[in-house]
Amino acid sequence: MKKKHLAMLLSRLQGFETPKLELEQYRTPGNVAAELLWMAAQWGDIEGKIVADLGAGTGVLAIGAKLLGAERVYAVEIDEAALEVARRNAERTGVELEFLHMDVSEFSKKVDTVLMNPPFGSQIKHADRPFLVKAFEVAEVVYSIHLAKPEVRNFLKTFSKEHNFIPKVLSTVYFEIPAQFFFHRKRLERITTDLYRLEKAPSKDI
Repeated sequence: MKKKHLAMLLSRLQGFETPKLELEQYRTPGNVAAELLWMAAQWGDIEGKIVADLGAGTGVLAIGAKLLGAERVYAVEIDEAALEVARRNAERTGVELEFLHMDVSEFSKKVDTVLMNPPFGSQIKHADRPFLVKAFEVAEVVYSIHLAKPEVRNFLKTFSKEHNFIPKVLSTVYFEIPAQFFFHRKRLERITTDLYRLEKAPSKDI
């Protein structure tokens, strides 16, 4: 499967039916998801691997990982309504995922790779930290999406170092957010995000 075909397929998946503001439920755009997944695949972190999508939402990253050859994919999501949409998306796409209705902090399975699009912290400050902590706990390789801001980059550099991980920005892309909450003034908002690969490092490299 080519990256553009993956992006098209992921773009056609059903989004949130009733997005929750407190969870910052914005659908991961198909092109952004495909870019992150494609890079993970090129690094050898998808095919034949055990993967977890933390905060899976409607299943975009989880489904993409399975389409690219992951052996097993855990879709971890606290919102049952979103998880039901993910189930339907997986069924329509013809992939099998393991759905886990729980807070990411409760996930305890060791995996090869974590994929995630955590909250940006716009509604609740530091909302991404529990996702990062859990990802560092269960995997040695993490792919994640974060705002492309100097303060965020500095935070990720420091926070990763504290957990013996090395962050690397693989790409910077536009993330499109359609108007869906009361405070949105534009029909479509474009924000700039960094796509990260964070890898556990030997102590000598920290």
